[in-house]
Amino acid sequence: MILGPRLIRKIPAGCQNCRHPLVRSKGLKRVLRFRATICIGLTTFALAGSATNDQSGTTAAKSCGPPVYCARTDRNLEPYPKSPPSIGPAGSIIVDPGFSSRILRVTDDRSNPRQHGGPLFTPSSAEQNSWNKAATKFYVLTPGGEKVLYDFDPASMKARQAEVLNIPGEPEFSYTRPDILYGLSRTGFEEYDTSKKRVTEIDDASKCLRLEASDTAHSVSVSADDNRLMTVLGPQQDKNYVVYVYDRALGCRWYNTQTGEIGGKWGAKGVVALPDRFTLHNARISKSGKYVYMVRGGSGPGRSWVVWNVDTTNLQVCSRACPGHHVMGYSHILGGSGLTHPLDLWLRPLDHLESNSPLITDLQHLPLPWYDSHFSWNNVDPNDSAPACFSTYRLGNPDTPGAPLWVTGPWENEIACVETDGKQSRIWRFAHTYSTAKNGFWSSPRGNVSQDGRFFMFTSDWEDQLGKASDGKYRTDVFVVELR
Repeated sequence: MILGPRLIRKIPAGCQNCRHPLVRSKGLKRVLRFRATICIGLTTFALAGSATNDQSGTTAAKSCGPPVYCARTDRNLEPYPKSPPSIGPAGSIIVDPGFSSRILRVTDDRSNPRQHGGPLFTPSSAEQNSWNKAATKFYVLTPGGEKVLYDFDPASMKARQAEVLNIPGEPEFSYTRPDILYGLSRTGFEEYDTSKKRVTEIDDASKCLRLEASDTAHSVSVSADDNRLMTVLGPQQDKNYVVYVYDRALGCRWYNTQTGEIGGKWGAKGVVALPDRFTLHNARISKSGKYVYMVRGGSGPGRSWVVWNVDTTNLQVCSRACPGHHVMGYSHILGGSGLTHPLDLWLRPLDHLESNSPLITDLQHLPLPWYDSHFSWNNVDPNDSAPACFSTYRLGNPDTPGAPLWVTGPWENEIACVETDGKQSRIWRFAHTYSTAKNGFWSSPRGNVSQDGRFFMFTSDWEDQLGKASDGKYRTDVFVVELR
């Protein structure tokens, strides 16, 4: 059967979609199978038919990469296969049958250095910078709190376990030096040189302000020039109450969210005009080092997030469209509005939260319950115009091991990146997550993009096909998908 070009263009450009209503004959199915064979065989290319889906018109393989990818940008429903792709041991690579991206299995049941058969996963926050500057190192976590450092070859997509890091909390790689990790002491910051295996103290908050005996540092966040480091202090998450910023040139600065006081060795001091007093669930510093984004502890409407202009005593409260996870660039914050669709994404200036630029147009209202998402922007540029990457998941996924995950529309249970430069309204689609997200918090496919925007590391239970851990739950492992 000979197919005209108009008819071919109407068939979705995924490698194969034999459920499409246009596919009515054996001839059409043979054409689609041929297209699928070509697509999977050319793994150095993003996707067969990418010239149709990539609105930039870029087709050369060497051009398929950040900030403009050649991956699919359509909005077609892409169902999961009847069973997840067969995955080999750590080091094996598969090609996602729906999106043609290469996926590396980083860990398996032999990778946990302390617990044979134990699960492994990515950091608790997608905001964490768990990749080094050269995309040649990253770390993963174990349930026991160990951080396992891996060496990574970007060309071959091979990963090798290097060492177990003796660093409290979840460290963050430097944005300027490939061998440096920033971590926490009990109440301060440390620097770990992975090449020299040396730890250096940077600062201790107890030298700057009075702390309670139960107060410790929780999480580290670093500006893109490595000049400012931030942590939160207190007894535990949702009860923490101090945002602490250390500037290498100026010294310490702090904000007590329970008293409203701001002090330290630089910047404006005094009591903030904002009458709200709250505890902290999470906080991060912007890549510019000028802003801190704070998520309040507890629950309810009072949990709306707050932005502090660090050199001042000025605070802004998100007053509209505030739910969900967000991520900061240099001068903007990105996240869902929570109004009509889970990917109704807004880009807001950190100094004018009332302004917003919706990134995705023509979204149809999606009835509840929605799927959730986590955003990662370690690849952001000073103009906040690099794509932000994310993973989505649904807690209502099937319980039956090996059952296809629920997909009712595009981007659901997927890994993707969204265009932020305002030139077009695109979401590049790279892979399924194969993660049910039903084996506790750590089984959700939280992901972290590499600083060069070429790779995305995520957690998956592979539809409960990785065996069980000692607690009886299905195991998770860490995977890396190539972004092209």
